Amino acid sequence: MSDKALCALADIPDGDSNGFYTETTDGRLLYMVIRQGEAVFVYRNACPHTGMPLDFRPGKFLNIDKTLIQCSTHNATFRIRDGFCVAGPCVGDRLTPVDVEIRDGHLYLL
Repeated sequence: MSDKALCALADIPDGDSNGFYTETTDGRLLYMVIRQGEAVFVYRNACPHTGMPLDFRPGKFLNIDKTLIQCSTHNATFRIRDGFCVAGPCVGDRLTPVDVEIRDGHLYLL
């Protein structure tokens, strides 16, 4: 469990997304966080098809209806709740989930 918060829950607008990163000895790791009320879904910010970051603009990962995660490189779409790819060249694959814990209004990596 990490003692350093990835972000504050307030950093992610309800019904929307934001992007964050951590520095490691192996380099920078990118994350996407989608918030739906008090629930958060966190994935590595790397498309399973190309490995490229998914955001259209920094922190923007959702389609126009904000119902799916959408890859900016090739428009693959993923369910928010489990990262499963429902359309695009990586159908059937999924985003890499990241375990987090919410403590005192902040997200911590587990």
